[in-house]
Amino acid sequence: MIRTLYWEDGKLYLLDQSLLPATVKYILCTTPEEVALAIRNMVVRGAPLIGVAAAYGVVLAAWNYRGPGERLPQYLEDVFRLLQDTRPTAVNLFWALERMERVCRQNTDKPPATLARALLGEAERMFAADLAANRAIGDYGEKLFSRSVRILTICNAGTLATCGYGTALGIVRSCFAKGKLNMVYACETRPVLQGARLTVWELQQDGIPVTLITDGMAGYLMQAGQVDGVVVGADRIAANGDTANKIGTYSLAVLAHYHQVPFYVAAPLTTIDFSLPSGHDIPIENRAADEVHKVMGHYITLPEVQTLNPAFDVTPCQLITAIITDRGVARPPYTRSLVSLPAGGE
Repeated sequence: MIRTLYWEDGKLYLLDQSLLPATVKYILCTTPEEVALAIRNMVVRGAPLIGVAAAYGVVLAAWNYRGPGERLPQYLEDVFRLLQDTRPTAVNLFWALERMERVCRQNTDKPPATLARALLGEAERMFAADLAANRAIGDYGEKLFSRSVRILTICNAGTLATCGYGTALGIVRSCFAKGKLNMVYACETRPVLQGARLTVWELQQDGIPVTLITDGMAGYLMQAGQVDGVVVGADRIAANGDTANKIGTYSLAVLAHYHQVPFYVAAPLTTIDFSLPSGHDIPIENRAADEVHKVMGHYITLPEVQTLNPAFDVTPCQLITAIITDRGVARPPYTRSLVSLPAGGE
């Protein structure tokens, strides 16, 4: 299995996803500032993985702290703020940091080394829980499909976006393992090409059949009857089921609705933000113009042209056939079904 991050000898190693598929390289992080930069620059990406990476960033802060003990709480407060400001849309980031803050509160009077070990234990539990959640999502999602299924997806919601197995691609993997999968159609996912660079790469690593398409080809495939289901991940799901995911997801949902193709969202229960009534309340991250101006560092347009670069869009709950979580499958109306899902032990 691809390792997206790992902890070794008091250091955090992150797979640099900005270099894939050409180069497989891990970057070394010894400070929370380095982790924050990696998250902000999408060296590490995907809502579940962002949360766990941030948790390890907090571990590094305590692990390598050498200042006066009485100043540690203020230092950690600054670290939490730094990590919270990296990516505003992915709710898993804030969920993970809240868990780490709770550990800090429970160990207020402990020596820095004791606190660091407690934080490491919490981060390791999050890592293991995410992997287990992804496998559960795969098991629940696989049961929704028959044999010879053709699945279309956008962005990357696989091993590279999680601690292993994946959410949307976890369902793909489970279908493949059961002999149900005919083909995965991967949208290239402009502007950063997560589909072309990451999804295609990781599926080919596992020998899973995949065909790359441009984002504009999805309607053609649905019109031709070549798509049996759309499966996407999520960065935040509101209480009513409205879902924020990579820009272009909403367009796929509209196309799927028109062509009567099931549209599924795959995400762990931790991605559901019950504090937000609807998708109108989800903050949408806007990213740098150069992501649109350039492809892999090379200009494809005039450098001075004005751009618009929201990283996510929101798919209304009315367009979502089901939300597949690690605690079961929720169907409309989501205001009832999501809150009825059994809670986890965390």
